[in-house]
Amino acid sequence: MSGVFDFEVQAADGTSVPLANYAGKVLLIVNVASKCGMTPQYEGLEALHRQYSDRGLEVLGFPSNQFFGQEPGTDAEIQDFCKTTYDVSFPVFAKIDVNGPDADPLFAFLRSQAPGDFGPAYGGFYESISKAMPDAAPSDVHWNFTKFLIDPEGRVVRRYEPPTQPGDIAPDIEALLSAQLLQR
Repeated sequence: MSGVFDFEVQAADGTSVPLANYAGKVLLIVNVASKCGMTPQYEGLEALHRQYSDRGLEVLGFPSNQFFGQEPGTDAEIQDFCKTTYDVSFPVFAKIDVNGPDADPLFAFLRSQAPGDFGPAYGGFYESISKAMPDAAPSDVHWNFTKFLIDPEGRVVRRYEPPTQPGDIAPDIEALLSAQLLQR
């Protein structure tokens, strides 16, 4: 596969969704969870979606229960939580694995394209994660709310680790959307 738009994912209702439907758009792909200390990031993700969707940004949420069972609900319960708690209007897909042998192929691809930044900028966050997940590979998604920014051609531009707030990604989104406008 050459890019994100070559993949198909499963919607919360079980239907297959070709990511080619989003070709030409800037994507922010995020693994999400409803019972995590970072769950309030839904608010920032929704703010990005509302601010930039008319210019070509799509935020795509992928629930995962791989991090201490912080996404225990069914797909229907997750949809209800997102809508009623954070008024989420961006797509939240079916629950998936993001690591390991059963990882969704999209996330295996994302991890291969952007292995992660585990340097001193994230300090104590990764010290605690490494104790909880001693066998994790550097390319693994290490927690909920890891974010991948995708350009309009389907290439992974950058990975943002969980502590990065959605609003902090806005300048990079703005740059991609502005470059896309110049190419038209």
